[in-house]
Amino acid sequence: MELAKIEKLLDAYFEGNTSLAEEATLRAYFAQDTVAPHLAMYQPMFAGLTAAKQETSAKEVKLPQQKQLHKKWWYGIAASVVVAIGVAGFVFSEPKLTQEEQEALIAFQKTKEAMQLMSKNFNQGAEELTHISTFTLTKNKILK
Repeated sequence: MELAKIEKLLDAYFEGNTSLAEEATLRAYFAQDTVAPHLAMYQPMFAGLTAAKQETSAKEVKLPQQKQLHKKWWYGIAASVVVAIGVAGFVFSEPKLTQEEQEALIAFQKTKEAMQLMSKNFNQGAEELTHISTFTLTKNKILK
């Protein structure tokens, strides 16, 4: 019965559904000298995990000083102010046209409209010319 419980705990362990107490039970089972033959392949894994748990590092860890973080905070504020000034300058520097430039733009728009009207009429005339050429070709075939 204990073997069935260990197999069930092992399945739950590999799915990540075990508690710390259940994992301790598995480590204790695999630390024994008598392990079921079909579960013996997991014994080195749990032995390695137990050994890794006891490892410590002798390297000294240095944390950054508080002053460095303080400087970075000011850099962020300065960058935000520069971006805000740039956006405000772009928004408020809308070009203002003189009276003469406004009149030139109005004249340009009227000229553009006139050219479009002329183009439309020219295209209608060209379509009628294709009908005339088709009529001429048909007439020549009949009169031959």
